Amino acid sequence: MTDHFMEWEEKRWCPLDEKTRPGPDIKTEDWRVEPPSGRDSVSVTVGKTVPYPAKMKLLVLCLGLILVCAHEEGNDVRRNFDVSKISGYWYSVLLASDVREKTEENSSMRVFVNHIEVLSNSSLLFNMHIKVDGKCTEIALVSDKTEKDGEYSVEYDGYNVFRIVETDYTDYIIFHLVNFKEKDSFQMMELSAREPDTSEEVRKRFVEYCQKHGIVKENIFDLTEVDRCLQARGSEKA
Repeated sequence: MTDHFMEWEEKRWCPLDEKTRPGPDIKTEDWRVEPPSGRDSVSVTVGKTVPYPAKMKLLVLCLGLILVCAHEEGNDVRRNFDVSKISGYWYSVLLASDVREKTEENSSMRVFVNHIEVLSNSSLLFNMHIKVDGKCTEIALVSDKTEKDGEYSVEYDGYNVFRIVETDYTDYIIFHLVNFKEKDSFQMMELSAREPDTSEEVRKRFVEYCQKHGIVKENIFDLTEVDRCLQARGSEKA
């Protein structure tokens, strides 16, 4: 019998029956090895553990979700900001307000960000341009950190409190600002990018943030379509 077993050149695996072990996610199958026609019959039973297809699909799905979440958490930051990473050059891309005229052409709040520097006391120094009588004018503002994570205050055409909503440090940053002047107040949001423009996905996310804060889509200005004073930025790329 042993000689016949060693001489087999082909093996056919035939399922005998199927039984389920305790638990919903694993099944076992018993198989019999049959020799080629004309050989002595030898019955060998082999136990094979096979995960159910549905369980495998669920495991793959869970793994995929874990990887997606890890990717998002690693890139898009919404809390515990490392402000040292936002230093450098930026470009204003989208600007919005719940009071439309506050961000229209030639308004004081239509600012074009050029550079952000994190100071030793954690304050932020903004170098920006605004249009005054149609001419690009450079301004610099120092924003002081508040007790809240990613929140700052600055005096400019009233008292302003703004916070970092979301950033990935290397591509884009979104700010939300509230301005208080006398008895009035309004909101403003700005999307800035490391390059002159950013992805459509980031733009859509900015629109969603605006709508969440009561800013209608019609009040969002695409600053890539206007003169952003890029020629006044100096030697760094425009």
